[in-house]
Amino acid sequence: MLCAMPSPERAARERGAAVQIVWLKRDLRVADHPPLAEAARRGPVLPLYVVEPRVLESPDASARHWAFVRQSLVELREALAALGQPLVVRVGAVTPVLEGFRKRFAARGVRLWAHQETGDARTYARDEAVRRWARRRGVAFVEKRQHGVVRAMKSRDGWADQWERFMERDLAATPGALQPVEGVAPGPIPTVADLRERGWLVRGPDATGDEQDGGSNAGQRVADSFFEERGQRYRGNMSSPLTAFDTCSRLSAHLAFGTVSLRQLVQRTWAEQDRRAEQARGRRTAWTRSLASFESRLHWHGHFIQKLERAPRLQFESYAPALDELRAGTLGTDEGRAHLAAWAAGRTGFPLVDACQRALRQTGYLNFRMRAMLTSFAAYDLWLPWQRFGPTLARRWTDYEPGIHFPQLQMQSGTTGSRTLRIYNPTKQAQDHDPEGAFIRRWVPELRGVPAAFIHHPWLMPKAAQDEAGCQIGGDYPEPLVNHDQAARQAKARFSEAFDRADVQRQAEAALARHGSRRGRRRHRKRQKQRDAEPRETDEQLSLAL
Repeated sequence: MLCAMPSPERAARERGAAVQIVWLKRDLRVADHPPLAEAARRGPVLPLYVVEPRVLESPDASARHWAFVRQSLVELREALAALGQPLVVRVGAVTPVLEGFRKRFAARGVRLWAHQETGDARTYARDEAVRRWARRRGVAFVEKRQHGVVRAMKSRDGWADQWERFMERDLAATPGALQPVEGVAPGPIPTVADLRERGWLVRGPDATGDEQDGGSNAGQRVADSFFEERGQRYRGNMSSPLTAFDTCSRLSAHLAFGTVSLRQLVQRTWAEQDRRAEQARGRRTAWTRSLASFESRLHWHGHFIQKLERAPRLQFESYAPALDELRAGTLGTDEGRAHLAAWAAGRTGFPLVDACQRALRQTGYLNFRMRAMLTSFAAYDLWLPWQRFGPTLARRWTDYEPGIHFPQLQMQSGTTGSRTLRIYNPTKQAQDHDPEGAFIRRWVPELRGVPAAFIHHPWLMPKAAQDEAGCQIGGDYPEPLVNHDQAARQAKARFSEAFDRADVQRQAEAALARHGSRRGRRRHRKRQKQRDAEPRETDEQLSLAL
C-alpha cells in the first residue's frame, strides 16, 4: 500500500518546526501537565524520560520505587502513543542524552520543557547541570511550577496566598493530539532485573506485590473511591493502623511521582466540600469534617516541601546544626548498629513498633501516626541520628517525597529547634490504636497466641503463660531493647540541657524565622470561607501519608 507523500509546503514546515522535548521526571501523567500542553501547541513533541544511574545509586532509592515508576511509565507510554507520540525512554546521565537529541535535530532546533522538580541534592544538582547546558547551547529551557512550591522565595511571608492562587488556576488542557517526531525509537523501559544487572538498585526492599499500583489510572480509581465512599471515615479512622490502610486517601504515592496532579486533587476536594456542605445544609457531618482535614493535609504537602526548597542543607544537617552533636556518639558504636538493625527488622521487643515496621516492609505504607511513632522510637528510645535511620524509611515508603521526608524526620527527632519533643510511648500507642492487638497479631505471628492481657507488653507474661502461648520472650520474640520510660527521661534531659546553650537558641530562632508557619487568615475566593493560612504544626500534620 502506497502512502501519500506530504505536500512540499507541509514538508518544509515540518523541517523547520523545532522539536519540543518534554522532559518528564516526577510528573508521570498527561492531565494538567502545562509543559506538555504548551509544547504541543508549538510543534512536534518528544516526551522523554531518562533513567538516571546517579539517582538509582542514591541511598534512598529502592526497587520498590522503581516498580511504581515503571508501571507508571508503561501506562504513560500508552497514553502518549494514543495521542500520536509514544514516550521515549533512555538510560544515562541527562545532559548527554539531551545533547544527543540537540545534535540530531540541529537543523530544526530544540526547545526543552519540564516541571520544576522539588527533589533531593542529586536531582537539584542535575537540574542545575541541565540549565547550564541549555545556556551554553542556546537551548530555550522552560520550567513550570507543579506543586505550588515557590522557587527562590526570599521569605515565607505570603506563601499561603501564593499556594492558594496557584491551586485556583485553570487546569492545563490535555492535548487532543501530539505531532510525532519521526524516526526516534521509543526504547525499552528497564525492569528491576535489568537495572540490577548494571549494578543499580542494590538496596532493598524489593517490591513484594502488596504495594499500590502505579499509573494515573490507578490514581484515578483511588481518588474516586476516596471521594465517593472511603473518605467519609477519614478524620475518625486515620490514626489507627487497623483502619487507616483503607480510610486514608492512599494518594500520597501518586502525588510523589506525579501520576495525579496536586492542583487537580485540590480543586476536586474543594468541589466535594461544596457538594457535601450543600447536602448537609449547614450541619457538620462526618464528610465535612473529613474533607476539611484532607484539605489541610494537601496544604501541608507544599508547606513542608517549601522548607527543603529554601534550605537544601536540611537533607544532611539539622535545622539547628548544633543539635546534631547530641546523637553523634551513637553513629559508630556496636550498640547503635545493633539497635538500627533490630529496628529495621521489626525485632525491638515492642509489639506495635515491630508490627508497623514489618507492615511497612511488606506494603510500602503506614499511616501518619504510626510513621511518627517509628521515627520517635528510633530517635529517642534508641537515640539514633535521623541521618542514620532516615534512608531505611525512605527506601520503604512507596510515597517517598524528599521535601516531606527530611523535615518530618527532623520534627520527630527534635532537631527543628522547637522545645516541644514528640516522644511517643509505643505501649500507649498500641493500647489506644490497636486495643485488642489485631494489627500486632497480623504482622508479628510470634505473638498470635499471646492473650489480650499481655499483647501490648509480652515481656510481662509469666513463664506458664509463655508456654501456653507458644512464645518464649527472649527466644521466639525479643525482650525490649530499652526501657522506654528511662530513655524518654534521658532524651528530655539531654535536649533541655542543649536548649540552654546560646548557640542552639540562636540557630533555633533563625530556623523558626526562616521556615516556621505563618499564622494569619486567607480567604478562598470561590467559597469565601475563612480558614487559617498556615496552621500550627501539630501531630495531625505529621508525615502527610494522606
